[in-house]
Amino acid sequence: MATQNPLSAGLNAVPNGTIDGSQLKYADIGINLTDEIFRGVYHGKRAHEDDLQHVVQRALDAGVRKMMVTGSDLEESKKAVELADLYPGLCYATVGVHPCQAKSFSKHPDGPDALLSELTKLAKEAQQEGKATAFGEIGLDYDRLHFCDKETQLIYFEKQLDLACDLGLPLFLHSRAAAEDFERLLKSRLDRLPKRGVVHSFTGTLEEMQGIVALGFDVGINGCSLKTEENIAVVKEVPLERLQIETDGPWCEMRPSQASAQFTKDAPPLPKSVKKEKWVEGVMVKGRNEPCAITQVAHAVAATKEVKVEEVCEAAWRNSIRMFGLGESPPQ
Repeated sequence: MATQNPLSAGLNAVPNGTIDGSQLKYADIGINLTDEIFRGVYHGKRAHEDDLQHVVQRALDAGVRKMMVTGSDLEESKKAVELADLYPGLCYATVGVHPCQAKSFSKHPDGPDALLSELTKLAKEAQQEGKATAFGEIGLDYDRLHFCDKETQLIYFEKQLDLACDLGLPLFLHSRAAAEDFERLLKSRLDRLPKRGVVHSFTGTLEEMQGIVALGFDVGINGCSLKTEENIAVVKEVPLERLQIETDGPWCEMRPSQASAQFTKDAPPLPKSVKKEKWVEGVMVKGRNEPCAITQVAHAVAATKEVKVEEVCEAAWRNSIRMFGLGESPPQ
């Protein structure tokens, strides 16, 4: 795919102002921008025209300056790198195989080692080109063992961890109901992971969050991290120096029925949304989370922690740049 920057894609790279008129800037470190839903296709059927360009423009208008596009398997990782090529300086890729997709290693026609080799090649080349900034999404998910059994997840989490260590890439991590094994495997490799990584879409307990922070990893917060009162209590205790924010769109939408609703009263309103069947250019789609909604996450975190939203945004930005670079100079 030919290199294309936001301006040549018909986007306003420097918007007239963010949604709330402020100068807040955001790095959405977890966005599944390769999902076909952002191309107007839902469950294999086209509902409306490709509106990715409009999704990206709304992100820019909201103050999003960096997006880390999540790779969940080899093909999605390739697509993430393509988006980093399409939107240089704005989009960056992660490369890896999600624990729920770990069976893809044994299903590869040339065997597991061949898939690992292809991942290595993709990650190394994209890293050298400045397009891949993290290895992931990798980890463990014991909540959804119907997708992949525990043993297979453990085998390929370890193999991918070792690959990331060899490449020197920070980690983009997933952990669900697997804290003991998850921390054990990370602890054994800390000396080979100087950049550590982020446990994204965190929904664990206070003790699990504290354990992750103690190991030197950051905590990624999105709408799913703020669903319940228990979630809110955990987010309140996440140290600002270990906080990163994300949307995890098209999932993890913040809804009025969730505990976070009480903390978004001061957040800027999102653009109008309609059902996908009634889509017209310039509107959001109901139920499809977008990067522009990161403003809601930031304001909810700020209200939860009883600090100014500017403080949350500045801390999250600095932490993301410190860990992943994202084409910026390291913060002083």
